[in-house]
Amino acid sequence: MKIVFFGTPEYVVPVVKLLNKKLKKGNETPVVAVVTQKPKPTGRKQFLAYSAVDTWAHKRGVPIYFNPLDVIENKVDAEIGVLASYGAIVPGAVINYFKYGIINIHPSLLPKFRGASPVQATLVTNSQAGATLIKIDSQLDHGPILAQFKEDTLVDDTTKTLRDRLFVRAAEVIVGLIPAYMAGKIKIKAQNHAEATTTRQIKKEDTFIPPKYLNAALQGRTLKNKWNIPFIKDCLLVPNANCLERFIRAMNPWPIAWTFVKLNPVDKEPKRLKIIKAHLKPKSVNEKRSMDFSLIIDEVQLEGKTEVSWKQFTEGYPKFAFPS
Repeated sequence: MKIVFFGTPEYVVPVVKLLNKKLKKGNETPVVAVVTQKPKPTGRKQFLAYSAVDTWAHKRGVPIYFNPLDVIENKVDAEIGVLASYGAIVPGAVINYFKYGIINIHPSLLPKFRGASPVQATLVTNSQAGATLIKIDSQLDHGPILAQFKEDTLVDDTTKTLRDRLFVRAAEVIVGLIPAYMAGKIKIKAQNHAEATTTRQIKKEDTFIPPKYLNAALQGRTLKNKWNIPFIKDCLLVPNANCLERFIRAMNPWPIAWTFVKLNPVDKEPKRLKIIKAHLKPKSVNEKRSMDFSLIIDEVQLEGKTEVSWKQFTEGYPKFAFPS
């Protein structure tokens, strides 16, 4: 068995590691090449930062490619591809190059939350978490399902913690699935495309929490407004304390939720304040006999400053206010 692995970030390294370990036969390792994103200049000195998958492959002498078409150009001898958060569209010619195609690990229960931000969308909307293994076709996250599993979400899960768990489990699933799939023992099921929802790449401006929503949530109040979540198509949520607390966790570790504050009433221009961590405090039982909550902020970072506790921030700026 010979595999080309398409992936980039640290959290998918468990997948390529387990593929190489569990599907090994004799002295031949199954992962014969990786396709990953090019190293990018980073920091003040613009040193090149190599991807985690690049680093893993380099240490083991596995050939590394930065363009999927290089697989064809170099006539890489492989029967199947595995893709996990590669970060770019794979051309159809590359998909068809492999006898058994390419299997993609997508961290949501497809067809829900196709696209670039499925874990964040799962947390923000309080949806069932899980992952889906699909056979890639020409459309984004559209191919038929080979396997799917659900995962419990913990009350303090961030995007990082939930995503890490999903890919560790997916690694265990795929090493058992590939031999069965290549032997023709896996029943493929088409997605219900009518139920598909989509997400896009998150931008820093998408993580803005309107100050009035935050102020109301801190007081345990719920505004009648509906909050449009820009990176999830057609998603409107009630901006109560529960919703904001989930949003703050979903934006961690990047790009971090933020809002505007005025440090003094006389200030003309508000400052950006990152909301790094928060939790819920039970407030009362409402008329529907369910619990109401208020939002408690734990950690923040004012623009140009270091991260501090909410207590330190409020003591340092006792006259701060959320602009209306």
